[in-house]
Amino acid sequence: MISREEIDRIRVLGNLLRRDVVEMVYRTGDGHPGPCMSAADMIAALYFHVMRLDPQNPDWEDRDRFILSKGHACPVMYAALARRGFFPREELFTLRMLNSRLQGHPVAGKPPGVDATAGSLGNGVSQGLGMVMAARVLKRDYRVYVMTGDGELSEGLIWEAALAAGHLNAAALTVIVDNNHYQSGGTIDIVSGTYPIDKKWEAFGWQALSVDGHDSSAFISALAEARRETTRPSVIIARTLKGQGVSFMIGDNSWHKRTFTDEEYRRALWELEQEVPHAAG
Repeated sequence: MISREEIDRIRVLGNLLRRDVVEMVYRTGDGHPGPCMSAADMIAALYFHVMRLDPQNPDWEDRDRFILSKGHACPVMYAALARRGFFPREELFTLRMLNSRLQGHPVAGKPPGVDATAGSLGNGVSQGLGMVMAARVLKRDYRVYVMTGDGELSEGLIWEAALAAGHLNAAALTVIVDNNHYQSGGTIDIVSGTYPIDKKWEAFGWQALSVDGHDSSAFISALAEARRETTRPSVIIARTLKGQGVSFMIGDNSWHKRTFTDEEYRRALWELEQEVPHAAG
């Protein structure tokens, strides 16, 4: 059982990551804040509680791997890496700048701690499966976590990888679907019709779990259930809100890719700081 104190710590960290995202996008004038905000609680749980990592040795062969297949949400991953000590936090404010290591979609090894390059949507599950099969050959016990968007599930490559992973009994692979109900062009049910998500994965031989992605206790319990599965790969369908944490962003899909005005920036930080004590930053 995870303690109440640890759950509270992860909740605070999730909101700190959201605050970092707001600051990054505001100060650099570019980025995708909406899909970062829906993923922040899960990213906090993975990087600060679940995954086996060593910031002093980012290429450690036995580390768990994380692939952000919805790569446009990389600011929240960069924020987690900086707060874990992989690189100085000041570097966050070079997001998308020329010659920065923090590009608008992640590049493997730039900065340290980024395990996979993302850009074209749909590639992450295949990359993750490759890493799991490499672990099998090398007799290593690391796990691989892949986060996709729900809109991203319309990419055919994901289902080719899902079919292969189920056939190969890739139990060390866990896919997390950030089910925030939106993609860049609108709501999922209207644009790409990927529902029901769980039945599709189950048809390919996966264990499918469904949780509230903003409930850290439930999310961590689902990850533990995935670890207990010894044959099937697992998918966690995490129900989230795009723009979570900032009232005027929730339900407004223009925040998929948008920057903050001065007033929006101040208001977003104020709202987040109601949840995150200033001293915690």
